[in-house]
Amino acid sequence: MNAAPFLATLAPRRIVIFRALQLGDMLCAVPALRALRQAAPQAHIALIGLPWAQAFVERYADLVDELIVFPGAVGFPEQRESNDGLPAFFARMRSRRFELAIQLHGSGGIANDLLFELGARANAGFVQPDEPARPGVFIGWPAGLPESERYLALVNALGAPVVDRQLWFPLGTRDEDEYAALVAEHGIEAQRLVLIHPGAQLPSRRWPAGRFADVADHLAADGWQIGITGTAAEAPLTGAVLGAMTAPALPLAGATSLGGLAALVAHARLVVCNDTGVSHIAAATATASVVIASGSDTRRWAPLDHARHRVLADYPPCRPCMFRDCPYGHPCALNVSVEQVVQSARAQLAHDSGAHPGAPNALHACEDRETFEERHHVA
Repeated sequence: MNAAPFLATLAPRRIVIFRALQLGDMLCAVPALRALRQAAPQAHIALIGLPWAQAFVERYADLVDELIVFPGAVGFPEQRESNDGLPAFFARMRSRRFELAIQLHGSGGIANDLLFELGARANAGFVQPDEPARPGVFIGWPAGLPESERYLALVNALGAPVVDRQLWFPLGTRDEDEYAALVAEHGIEAQRLVLIHPGAQLPSRRWPAGRFADVADHLAADGWQIGITGTAAEAPLTGAVLGAMTAPALPLAGATSLGGLAALVAHARLVVCNDTGVSHIAAATATASVVIASGSDTRRWAPLDHARHRVLADYPPCRPCMFRDCPYGHPCALNVSVEQVVQSARAQLAHDSGAHPGAPNALHACEDRETFEERHHVA
C-alpha cells in the first residue's frame, strides 16, 4: 500500500483504534485523534480501551464515537491478565467489519498480533526493530520522539496531516459548575492558588510525601494558597502531606470528578506534581507546572512546552525504570531536592502576570489560620 494517500484511497467509514491505557496515555494520543478525525470526518471511530475510558469518549465526542471495552489479555498489565475473554471479543470485532484498525497501544509485538485478530480490511500501527514486516501501514517505533509525537507520526503516515500538536482537555458547564462549588466551599482564590499533587499510579514514580509538604510550606510562606489534590483512594498519601505541613492547606483530594479536577487545574497558577496524569492535564489546560519525574523516560513523557512546564529529574544508571516499587533505594527521586523544586516553582510563578500572592501562611487573604480552623471546625 502507498502510505501517503492511504486514508484518501481507502476512505474508511468504520475505524477502530486499540489503546487500552490510562488517562495520561490517552491525553497524549489526543493530537493524533484530532488529526485522524479531520482526515476522516465521516468515519465512525471506535476506541478499544479500558472501562474508565467511557468518560474519555464522552468528553472527546468530537474525536471518538464509541468505546469498546477491552477484556484483557496476557501481556497487557493494565488490567487482569487473562485470555479468557478474547475468543468472544474477536468474534464480535470481526462481525463489525471495520475497514481500518489502528494499533496506537505501543511499540508493536503482541499488540499487533491482537490487532490482526480484529479482522479489519486494513491495518496500521508500529513495529519493533526485530519484528517481521506486517501488511498494511506500519512504521518503526519512533523511540526518540515524545509520546504525543509518536502517534502523530503514525497518523501522518496514514495521510492525516498534523492539525495541532498541543494536548487538549475540553471543559464543559458541569466542570465549571463543580469548580464554582469548590470555590464556594473552600474559599479558593484562583489568583494565588498552587496545587500540590503527590500521587502517581506506581510507587516508583512518587516523590516523597514529606518533600511535597516541605515545598508546600515554602510556597505558603511566600503567600500562595495551597491546595492538596488527589483521588479518594490516595487519601493516606494526601493526608500524609497535610499532616507533615506546618502551614494550612485546602484538602481537595477526592473532592472532584476528573472534569472538576481539570477545571481546578485550569484556574490554578501552578501545579507541582509527579510525572502522572495530572501533569498532562496541566499541559492540556496550559497551566504552568513543575514536574518531579521519578523513574520515567522524560524524553518520552515530558510536556512539549519546556518553558511552561519544568521537569526535574535525576538519571541514575537504572533509569528508565520498569519497577512498581524501586529495589535500589529510589535515588532518582531522592536526588531531586526540595530546594530545586521550590526554586523552579518560584520561577514559574514569577513569570505569571495573573498570579498575586497574599500574606505569608494565610490560607485565605482575609483570614488567619485560627479563624479558618474555627470556621471549619478543625480540632
